Amino acid sequence: MPTDSTTVHSRRERVRAATVEEIKQTALTLMRESGTAEVRFTDIARLMGITAPALYRYFADRDELLTALVADSFDSLAAALAGAQESVPADDLGGRFLAICSAYRSWALGDPQRFALIFGVPVPSYQAPPDGPTAEAGQRALDHLAALVTDTARLGRLGPPLVAPAAPAVPAAAGTLAEKTEHCADGLAPEIYQVLLLTWSTLHGFVSLEVYGHFNWLDATTLDHLFTTQVRAAALVAGLVQPA
Repeated sequence: MPTDSTTVHSRRERVRAATVEEIKQTALTLMRESGTAEVRFTDIARLMGITAPALYRYFADRDELLTALVADSFDSLAAALAGAQESVPADDLGGRFLAICSAYRSWALGDPQRFALIFGVPVPSYQAPPDGPTAEAGQRALDHLAALVTDTARLGRLGPPLVAPAAPAVPAAAGTLAEKTEHCADGLAPEIYQVLLLTWSTLHGFVSLEVYGHFNWLDATTLDHLFTTQVRAAALVAGLVQPA
């Protein structure tokens, strides 16, 4: 009985997708073992039990593989933030802010190597495509924080930010964000966009210090309390609703 060509094609696609995923997971394993984002095709091939040239059937070079890993990491972060945000009632804006921040922290602590891959020291000689999948995926991750800010403003619950006026270059940057972010389709006031950036940098700074071991002299309970206090302070500066 002849084999349906569509079935054969589908099977080949599944096998290829499985191999691509195995390559990416093997690369991540090597990164976690070495504590660096450096990865070589020869090492990946050795662990997979194949020849290095065989990998070029799936990725043109190391940079294409790294781009896929960065995009996957941003997608994973975005999914974590989305899940955390949706777990809190829409009218609990303070709770949603804390949930987003906590998810950011938990994701980073749960997979420090992926966090380092997208936010750490750049991989030598690697340059991500400016308008490629890494940029799009990274924007989706920031989109959840932007959504919270715009939702708070739309509901009339956004207070005046403590940091004003906006820096001279901020209005143009705010316009760029509005073009890329679905939750900012009506635009963002420059002062609000500046608050968004300051809020993210405050959150990211704390998480980076913790992920890279600079808070390891503090116990877990103290760190949790310090983090919640930091989130409440960020909300106060931004004019957002403070978490209870």
